[in-house]
Amino acid sequence: MSIAVCIVDDNNEIRSALEQIILMADGYEMVGSCSNLQEALITIPQIKPNVVLMDINLGENESGIDCIRELKPQFPEILFMMCTVYEEDQKIFEALSAGANGYILKKTTPSKLLDAIRELYEGGAPMSSQIARKVVNAFQNKNLDGGSAQGKSISILSNRENEILQLLAKGLLYKEIASFLFISQETVRKHVYHIYEKLHVNNRVEAINKFFGR
Repeated sequence: MSIAVCIVDDNNEIRSALEQIILMADGYEMVGSCSNLQEALITIPQIKPNVVLMDINLGENESGIDCIRELKPQFPEILFMMCTVYEEDQKIFEALSAGANGYILKKTTPSKLLDAIRELYEGGAPMSSQIARKVVNAFQNKNLDGGSAQGKSISILSNRENEILQLLAKGLLYKEIASFLFISQETVRKHVYHIYEKLHVNNRVEAINKFFGR
């Protein structure tokens, strides 16, 4: 079954390039494309895509974060992934707090973008490595007075699960973790499922959060 994708970006060239990436890929379907906040607020509820690639800056005084904040409570099944140039901590955490399920940078290669969309669709929470590093650093900084959390293991997880959780914290995709550990993507997916189950979390951000004791 194809993954239905909608793109929200006010830059015509970038939006067109993202559309082409989706249109040319097997297993993905372009179902919508919006250039501003109001268009997105009307279109997304109508087409109900599986995944929305959402830019942050949608023009003067318009933000993709506001779009997610309004639509996510109404349509929790729709997965929103930020696709932006912004790497500032404030933007990252504001987007994640609003309900974004993933956060990647526009400089991500087409193949990694497609991998991230699929991982998101299959239950993951993909983040570009630069973004994941900032998330990890933020969690670590909040734990400085309690000692460094880096390398901390959670006793209820197996050694392999702890290993995979640390790789998730570094921003690696399932495909990259599988290659690094010489196991299949399906095995990685099963381990991640068990990690989420044991930690009582729903996504990568919550798992990293718990890993660093926040």
